[in-house]
Amino acid sequence: MIDRDRLVETASAMIEVHSFTGDEARMADLMCELFDDARLQVQRQEVEEGRANALGTWSGRGGGPSLMFNGHMDTSYSGREPWLRDVPGFQPQAFQREERLYGLGISNMKGALACYVEAVRSLQEDAVRLKGDVLIAAVSGEIEKTQHGDAQGAEYRGYAAGTRHLVTHGGVADMCLLGEPTEGKVVLGHFGALWLRIRVHGNFIHTAFSEGKRDQNSILRAHEVLEAVQEWIPTWENDPANSYRGAKAIVNVGAIEGGFGWRVSRTPHHTDLFLDVRVPPTKEMSLARREVLDWVRSLAEQFPEYGIEGEVYVTAPGAEIDEGHELVGAIDVAHEEVFGAPPGRDVTRWFSDASALTRYGIPTVNYGTSTGLMDVELGENLEIDGLVRTAEVYARVAMTVCGVA
Repeated sequence: MIDRDRLVETASAMIEVHSFTGDEARMADLMCELFDDARLQVQRQEVEEGRANALGTWSGRGGGPSLMFNGHMDTSYSGREPWLRDVPGFQPQAFQREERLYGLGISNMKGALACYVEAVRSLQEDAVRLKGDVLIAAVSGEIEKTQHGDAQGAEYRGYAAGTRHLVTHGGVADMCLLGEPTEGKVVLGHFGALWLRIRVHGNFIHTAFSEGKRDQNSILRAHEVLEAVQEWIPTWENDPANSYRGAKAIVNVGAIEGGFGWRVSRTPHHTDLFLDVRVPPTKEMSLARREVLDWVRSLAEQFPEYGIEGEVYVTAPGAEIDEGHELVGAIDVAHEEVFGAPPGRDVTRWFSDASALTRYGIPTVNYGTSTGLMDVELGENLEIDGLVRTAEVYARVAMTVCGVA
């Protein structure tokens, strides 16, 4: 039986530990305490200074498959951003309103971590003993970000940094349920990400001597190149080779850098365009890289005087699982038992740690509660009843997959 009050108490305690990317050690300590209280075998993995994973293992009697519950501890935001610092639901302080739990990280994805712990506790209190092991992995550095240029340091080391450490230090299982917020749908696959920088060169000259040379300004040149980029984007998105289970790829122009705000008396010697190119899990990243760089070379031929260069600096593959896998079947049955209807299916274009897990031979499903879409006034939140029922699904899945001794 899921203990509603204890689940809310656990989730609230997690919210109140600030764990922005690069600063997850205190959250890992809390997870280790929770694991110890639940009589799990505890492993604290130091990822780097100020960062750790926490791995708790509930050992079975043997003879059954092992199941990992995996979730990231780092939050999408710090709550200190100017546009969020006055929104209470984006602060590390938990509060309830109208049967919803608010606070930084509750939906992505401390709510899932709390559900994992409560699912195991409920099975223990119901005197259920499993054959296979249950692992709960709370990991650092999942959020989609990377070091680049002047953005250096642990706060920029995401994209499965913690899970890659996890799987090389004993954190492996026969299969994994990853409770990212999926609105109760079973995500059979998600796209990967390739980040591309396109550099456009120009002259470096004082404003006083720039007359008649505007066509050499790299920012203005980048404007022309950006038009060509916008012409290319539909060719990538509409290519059948870049679709997956009916979902099309997508490309975002995510950033532009050029010039010096403190010295606009000079034209910038180069301007960079940054693209996020989503890649289906069925396409090898090496092929995607080659295709986008071939296209950049065609841009260089189209604008021969612009010195166009391309650099790929993120290659985070997608992930997929066979719909006939036993874990998918177990989720289907448990969800219908708890919610009264079978779960839907989904393909997402966001990244998850399923990328690293599947490439280490661990079939992984993304399945979790609501996305907790931002309340304009109050911020990040989840319905408490949704948390309770999701925890119940997780407990039932563990019994089915691991087997009851």
